[in-house]
Amino acid sequence: MLRKASWTIAFTLTLATGAVAHDAAGDKAKVTLVYDQALPNVSGKSMRSVIVEYAPGGSSPAHTHPQSAFIYATVLEGSIRSGVNGGPVKTYKPGESWSEFPGDQHSVSENASATEPARLLAVFVLDTSETELATYED
Repeated sequence: MLRKASWTIAFTLTLATGAVAHDAAGDKAKVTLVYDQALPNVSGKSMRSVIVEYAPGGSSPAHTHPQSAFIYATVLEGSIRSGVNGGPVKTYKPGESWSEFPGDQHSVSENASATEPARLLAVFVLDTSETELATYED
């Protein structure tokens, strides 16, 4: 349970500072908030975007996003392995994308390379009141 809480705190702090978050295995992902705007035509909803940067071999632990969140992710650099809801894990290359729906569990999110960095852009549409973009699992 401490790991879940520490990752939630790390992710929230990372959004504010752009700092690097580490999990218990020492893997790392740098998450930087790059856009945060309330939607003027949809009361109570906002669009937020983050850049997620993985070092070679880096990963994020399994996590879920807020129940209100619809997410569009696209690879900017390198290759990202992603799996949602226990489904097949797919490797995405620059320009390729996927979506995550409210309540989805992101079971795999990692750099597919042990030698090259990888970067993705994740765009969230979610309730403006949400303060955490991810809750990490034990």
